[in-house]
Formats: sequence, C-alpha cells, structure tokens
Amino acid sequence: MVLSSANKPQVFRLLLSDPARTFYSGGDKLSGFVELEAATPCKLTGLKVTAVGCARVLGRHRSRNREVEYLKYEEEVRLEEALSRDSDGCFLLPAHKSFSFRFGFELPPAGCLVSSFRGKFGSVRYYIRAELQRPSQQALQCEQEFEVEEPLDVNREDLLAPAAASKQKKLTCMFIPDGQVSISARIDRTGFCHGEDININAKFENTCSRIVVPKAAIIARTSFTIDGRKKVLQQKLTTVRGNPIISGMCDMWQGRTIRVPKLKPTLLGCDIIKVEYALLIYLHIPGSEKLTLELPLVIGTIPFSGVGSRTSSMSSQASSSWSSIPSAPPSYSNIHRDLMMNGPRTPLLQDYDGTEDDDDEGGLFMRASVVYYPPPPAYSEEGQ
Repeated sequence: MVLSSANKPQVFRLLLSDPARTFYSGGDKLSGFVELEAATPCKLTGLKVTAVGCARVLGRHRSRNREVEYLKYEEEVRLEEALSRDSDGCFLLPAHKSFSFRFGFELPPAGCLVSSFRGKFGSVRYYIRAELQRPSQQALQCEQEFEVEEPLDVNREDLLAPAAASKQKKLTCMFIPDGQVSISARIDRTGFCHGEDININAKFENTCSRIVVPKAAIIARTSFTIDGRKKVLQQKLTTVRGNPIISGMCDMWQGRTIRVPKLKPTLLGCDIIKVEYALLIYLHIPGSEKLTLELPLVIGTIPFSGVGSRTSSMSSQASSSWSSIPSAPPSYSNIHRDLMMNGPRTPLLQDYDGTEDDDDEGGLFMRASVVYYPPPPAYSEEGQ
C-alpha cells in the first residue's frame, strides 16, 4: 500500500534515554522516547511501543526459520496527555510543533536473557519498535536496536579449575611403522577475559623420523541447530608456534603464553545457537594429519581477580611442580638414522604457517651430502 504524504509526520523517530550506553544486562531499566513532528496537521489513532528479543536460526526457506523468544514487552503510549481529539475520536498532531512521548520498562532478571550475537546462519537480536497508527492508513514503524550482554564472571569455582589432557599418535610410512608423537598439556584455569594471558604447560615428544612443529591456537566454534540438524563453523583466532622437534627429541613449554584477543563472551543459555571457545594444542606432522588436543575455554566479561579458591591454588602449585620436573636427556643412540645428515634422506622443514589452516602437509625430502660428526660428549649427573 502506498502511503499518503498528507497524513504523515515529518519526524517520527525512536531514541533511547542514554544513547552512549553500549549494552544492557538482565534487570536493567531501559527507557526512551518517541519524537513526533508534523509539517501539516496529522490524524493519529494510537502509538504502541514493543520490545522484542529472540534468537533466530535461518533455514533454507523462510518458513523453516526457528526462533526462541527471550523478551516481549508492549506499551500503549498515552497520546491524550499531550494531544487533543477531534470529533471522530482521532488524536490531532498539530503542525510545526515537536512532541516527545516517553516509555520505559525493566528487562527480565539475570539468567533469563541471552547475550546479543550475529552470525552467518543466525542471530540473537534485541530491538524496540514504535508503531504509529493512523485512520484508514497503514501504520508507520521505526526501530531502535540495543545490545544485551549478560555478565559472565570467570572467578566462578568451576572456571578456576585447571584443565589437562594428553594424546598420542602412531605413524607409518608406506605401511611401515615410523614411531609416534605425543602431547601432554595443562592450563591452570579455563575462564579468561579479553587481554588476559593463558599460561600453557605442555610436553611434546617425537620418536618418528620426521621433524614436527608444536603450535597452539585459540579457536571459536559456533553451532546453529534447526530441524534436528546442526551447522558448525570453526575459526582460528590467534596462534603461537614453538621450535621444530627432530626425531628422538622432546620439547617443554613452561608457562608459554597466548593472549586472549577481543572476543564476544561465550554464549550460554541458548538452545539453538552456541558460541564456544577452546585452546587447540597440536603438532604439525609432514605427510600426516596433525595430532590435536583441545582444552576448554570460557570467555567471560568479569576478569580474573587474582584471588582463587583453595582448589585453584593447589592446582596451580601442582601445575608448577608438574612443569618444573626435569626430564632426562635424550639418548643419542635412539635418534633415527633418517635424521642423521649422512642418512639416505633428510626431511625438508617448511614454514607451515604459510596457510590459514595449516593444510599444506609438506613431507618433502631432499638429498644431503655426507657429513661426519664427532660422537656426543658423555652425559653425567652431578651430586651422585
């Protein structure tokens, strides 16, 4: 329907009382006003303000979209307090005079809302809509979106608990056993905020004939669920890289750090959209799939206070002792012949950070000239 300009306000907009505020949380009061001004007199029948908040996942067709509602508020604004009525009972909006009609409400308590989010296949969106009703004409609408961020305190006892895991992988070359690689890793807690450093204690062992490269990355995993099917998107956010590890050697990370970039908090409480984070620790292996290990992360809004629980303190001490245990030196006799420079082939180490997802497996070999090395010095322990 084509709107007639004869009965249309020149100004119709919705403004929040605190436009500089970046977000709201459960239990906060939200207020604003609808501003009206007409170039020529207008007739109105009502003004309604609606606040809506819902999560939506997009299906292949609009009719298959899935929604979950978190906020629904309606208010009929009292126009009679500022405008007079005509003989037909309509409100008269005079020309060249500005009117502001206030509204306000309180958001549901903490725990009832889900933080705002926008993704490729869905979103969690909150907005206020003003609907201006006119006689015998289509209603006019205007909207104002606002952000919701539910507080997530990383000082919770469950988020102060450490996380640890280990994993190993046996390798083959042309169906011939080629040793194995392994990872053991630990972090002191799982809850972090923007700008905090994650201290990684890890041990990498390599007994295969190849040169492997240890790395760690923070990853975000977003899942959208509709009609019992799930679409998962994974993104690597920031990475750190260790030194290459040759055959028969191991490497220790003692408090190696990776900084948390500016991220949206972990999305909790939504059944159809999830935003989760993890610390991915892995070994890049030429000619084979990576050995990966994941430790859970929760990104919060209230940073670590530095005062943990007794359990967290004890776990930190255990982590410190775990990472400080010296390992015995490697035996030179156990180094695989293929790693000797006078062997028939030497692995060619490439820069595996050249691609976004480290999909370039490499695994190339080059011939090397014969080089002779003196035997290693004898190993002895002092104090015995």
